[in-house]
Amino acid sequence: VQLQASGGGLVQPGESLRLSCVVSGRTSGSYAMAWFRQAPGKEREFVAAIKWSGGSSLHADSVKGRFTISKDTAKKTVFLQMNSLKPEDTAVYFCAARTSWYAGARSAGLMDYWGKGTLVTVSS
Repeated sequence: VQLQASGGGLVQPGESLRLSCVVSGRTSGSYAMAWFRQAPGKEREFVAAIKWSGGSSLHADSVKGRFTISKDTAKKTVFLQMNSLKPEDTAVYFCAARTSWYAGARSAGLMDYWGKGTLVTVSS
């Protein structure tokens, strides 16, 4: 499985961005597709995850109500819609996948596949 993230950029506080992650290779319905982020000098943290089949999703408390993860399985793409962006959202955002949704969809250490990150900068 290969993951290619895109869509990062420089935005002002309060603005929106949508990140995309194109998935190539074989996947299954049990896969967890996730977004993580890493700010300078900080550990990588969980942002959101979605099960490849069905509607199950998770969001970190810090982004609930502002970020929404979604997917288009026909296009093999996972999205992260980010609204009301704050300076503290500035980070490199990574797309990741785990072969099982059950247990560990929030854990960076349990992800099986990673894409290269895309930088999101929120600044006035």
